[in-house]
Amino acid sequence: MKQVELTVVNETGLHARPAKTLVALAKQYKSDIRIQCKRKQVNAKSMVSVLTLGASFGAAIMLEATGEDEDLAIAALEQAIRSGLGDTPGSAHAPALPAPERPKPVTVVEPSLFGTSGIIKGIGAAPGIAVGPVFHFRTVDVLSYDKLDGGGQMAFEEALAQAKLQLRTLHRQMCERKLEAEAAIFEAHAEFLEDQDLVESVEAGMKTGQTAARAWKTTVETQAEAISGLGDALLAARADDLRDVGRRVLRLILGIPEKGLSLPEQPVVIVARDLSPSDTAAFDPERVRGFVIVEGGPTAHIAILARALGLPAIVGAGEKILALEEATPVILDGNDGTLTANPDPEVFRLAAEAQAAWLERRRIAQEQAALPAATTDGHRVDVTGNAGNHGNAIEAMKVSAQGIGLLRTEFLFLDRATAPGEDEQYAVYRAIAETMKGLPVIVRTLDIGGDKPVAYIHQKKEENPFLGERGIRLCLTHPDLFRKQLRAILRASRYGNLQIMFPMIAEVGELRQAKAILEQEREALSAFPVRTGIMIEVPSAALLAHKLAPEVDFFSIGTNDLTQYTLAMDRGNASLAARQDGLHPAVLRLIGLTCEAAHTFGKRVDLCGELGSDALAIPILIGLGVDELSVSIPAIPTVKAQVRTVTLAAAQALAGRALECASAAEVRELARAFTPN
Repeated sequence: MKQVELTVVNETGLHARPAKTLVALAKQYKSDIRIQCKRKQVNAKSMVSVLTLGASFGAAIMLEATGEDEDLAIAALEQAIRSGLGDTPGSAHAPALPAPERPKPVTVVEPSLFGTSGIIKGIGAAPGIAVGPVFHFRTVDVLSYDKLDGGGQMAFEEALAQAKLQLRTLHRQMCERKLEAEAAIFEAHAEFLEDQDLVESVEAGMKTGQTAARAWKTTVETQAEAISGLGDALLAARADDLRDVGRRVLRLILGIPEKGLSLPEQPVVIVARDLSPSDTAAFDPERVRGFVIVEGGPTAHIAILARALGLPAIVGAGEKILALEEATPVILDGNDGTLTANPDPEVFRLAAEAQAAWLERRRIAQEQAALPAATTDGHRVDVTGNAGNHGNAIEAMKVSAQGIGLLRTEFLFLDRATAPGEDEQYAVYRAIAETMKGLPVIVRTLDIGGDKPVAYIHQKKEENPFLGERGIRLCLTHPDLFRKQLRAILRASRYGNLQIMFPMIAEVGELRQAKAILEQEREALSAFPVRTGIMIEVPSAALLAHKLAPEVDFFSIGTNDLTQYTLAMDRGNASLAARQDGLHPAVLRLIGLTCEAAHTFGKRVDLCGELGSDALAIPILIGLGVDELSVSIPAIPTVKAQVRTVTLAAAQALAGRALECASAAEVRELARAFTPN
């Protein structure tokens, strides 16, 4: 047996991400591995058990391994824990921070496109118009079901097997809809069904005479309450995931039908306090026109899923929506976040026409996805896809993307104990290059730090990681990691049109340093030169675009971060979500400066981020001079279709007027009144 005493260096303790990293690493070894905090010792290979430890920042823990590879296990786990398990380590003497309070949704009443009274204002999470009767989607909480001890129950092992099959089916369906990133939630749910301690606890309960339903419910409730009771907001979501899985298995044991089967036959607008990813993924688009929920923000997983599924949605609408009577006719406007209840018949009719027109435009756009994206007066705008793995590249080709405008390489580096080797990276980059058949693939070099730390890179404590060592700064301070990635891209570039893009460039010196390293590796490999560009995502880069342009082949504007840094608003802060708008005139001015500088030197400007698929933003971006829009893959057909409806002259005039506005709200009102031709 081997033991080692350690201190938790994660500022937020062993919450979901570091716990997952710890468990994944422990499972690589055959030895029995235990971790103790205070008087509680748990299995280090059980995600649920590690979460219930409640090991906070600065806590003393004992790591113990017994078995044939105990030395290797202890050494690897000790190194990973000391480095923060993927989180930025803090000071061992600083007090643990209290969990942040969840911001309360705000409900206001204000004018809308479809009327001026009786309107509930939330946050537009997914674009589009939906009309229909309200249907309150109330979760049947089987975890509070009291009939758990009767006969006719499905065997526990069979219920687990069927739950795993359902989750695999949901994962496959999401992938078939080109939603690989969204599908990952169901992989996380499946992890709970593989949790050794969870299963053993249920089996132990059944041996004492409990039914499978009773034992499963008791185990899930106990573990979820233990996680929730730790007072950590980051763990609360994991507890909710466990409860969601718990309901799935309990329904199977008891033979209770899926919630989605209770939807009315006629199309409805869903109203709910909250929705789980499982709920939303199971919605039949023929019966659900859109949804509005009490809580949430536009960057929440449920909002991202709604956009990917093409369901108009409003989040953060507040408690008032729950008071709407069942079957109340409503107009849901996902573009501006308004829900109009009991509209005048004529207003309802106009909204229904708008919904039908929107659905028809989307259908035609999908049919015409292969057509080029050019304005009616012949100005071409390339529409490419944002990708995060090889599967995304395959899907991008299916919808006639004109390339990959942003290949996020972080998928190769996150959620693992060691960095990927050069050969592993090369194989992936080559496969993507070959899949794209000569179309451009802009490979963003590793962009970690901030909200994406990794276990194998030790980073000093930062008061604000988003303003610290992330992106190119981190790569330049870890040149071995950086050089391996550059070599892998250069080697793979001979099989396609790979281009390299450096993230988070803030000044010319950083760019020159990165380019020098790239040139050294290119010469060492005797590789052909590749086109090289940078992300414009901090204001200093936009303001210095005239100095940076001669040094690169292209710019790519990252609107999510550019908006965050320009407005000094954390894009993950739900209470600021409604104000974090890329159509703010200050952000548009920086985009305009970037385009002007690039075109002066004959360079292209790409744009990636949520703004690129915002229907109100697209004409303005074209008018400012953006040459390429890189968007989520499902959005490619509709973005291409919208480009084909405008003239360059009209777009330029609109952009000029937008720059003179005083707020994002003014810009959006201007864009709504825009005539494309």
